Formats: sequence, structure tokens, C-alpha cells
Amino acid sequence: MTAVSVVELTPEDAADLAALYDDYHVWAGRDTDRVAAAIDGSDVAVGLREAATDQLVAAARVVTDGAYYASVYDVVVAEARRGEGLGNELLAAVVDHDALGDVPRLNAACREGLTEFYAGCGFEQSRESVKHDGREEDLIHMVYHR
Repeated sequence: MTAVSVVELTPEDAADLAALYDDYHVWAGRDTDRVAAAIDGSDVAVGLREAATDQLVAAARVVTDGAYYASVYDVVVAEARRGEGLGNELLAAVVDHDALGDVPRLNAACREGLTEFYAGCGFEQSRESVKHDGREEDLIHMVYHR
């Protein structure tokens, strides 16, 4: 495995990140200006750059309130570099990031086929419930699409 370094991403990294997204068909074709806005709007945006070439080979973003909640988004590793442990290194950089030190938990949504990978990085599948009117109720994740 080629040596990599953890870097903080800025909007100037948008073209590199958009190219990395093109490796993952779900996110292929993302507009560079919108990727720059996503980086700018993230509380944490980290990447792994190959030391020899400075090529961005992995990245992830986090949005957080800094106290209770943090959500991890767009975890991606270059297709040619998958299976080398870069995803583990990337998520370690995310969970250990100073900006997330006071947040008790990180949330991440993933495809079913990736649950084992996330579990290997310390994430657990969560079936949340809350007490309401004296009884336990399951929480259900809801999404509003525009």
C-alpha cells in the first residue's frame, strides 16, 4: 500500500473530490460547484491523499451540531484502492477529529452490503427507541426528497 496522509478538505479540493465521486456510480457526475458548496457547508471534511502523487484517494464529510448529533456523509474510496484499508484509516480520522470530540455518537447511513465494513470501523447497527407516554416507541428514519 502506498503511503497516504490525512488532509482537511476545502472548497479548492472540489474538482479532486468530484473526480473521486465519479469512481462511485451513485455519485458520478456531481457538479464541481455543488461539491465545493458541500465541502464548505460541512463541519468536517477530510480526505486521504497519496503521498507520492498528492492524488485524493478517499474522503468523507460530517455535519454536526457539536453537542448531540453528527452525521457522516459521502464516504468514498477510489475504486482502484479499495481493499487496502484506506476506508478504515479514513473513518478513524473522522471519528478522532477534534471538531467531534464532544459529540457522543456519529450516525452514518450505508447500503446493506457495507454494514460489515462500518462495523469493522466501530459503528453498530442501531434500532433506536424512545420512551413516550410511558411506553417504548421505535424511531424511524425519515427522508424528505426535493
